[in-house]
Amino acid sequence: MYNNLQTFLLLAALLFAIGLYGVLARRSLIAVLISVELMLNAASINFMAFNRFLIPEPAVGQIITLFIMAVAAAEAAIALSIIIAVYRKLKSINVEHVNELRG
Repeated sequence: MYNNLQTFLLLAALLFAIGLYGVLARRSLIAVLISVELMLNAASINFMAFNRFLIPEPAVGQIITLFIMAVAAAEAAIALSIIIAVYRKLKSINVEHVNELRG
């Protein structure tokens, strides 16, 4: 009953919506980073679901998902280094305080 494409797409849409809400509503840079990771995981679930149910070649979706995981790891490393730099400068990781870094 739950092993169909619509179930996985609904799960991915729910994860993406939670991530989008987190990006738009949170004030902490760490929470925004976690929300972006949720959105990337939703994209991975979509690729794997379409791979499982629509594409006969199993390696295509898996390779794209591995690429998304690599991009997410690089994004997390760069974002954490930026967050550390902002914290050292402002002593806060609040998104509203980052606006003070302008010119």
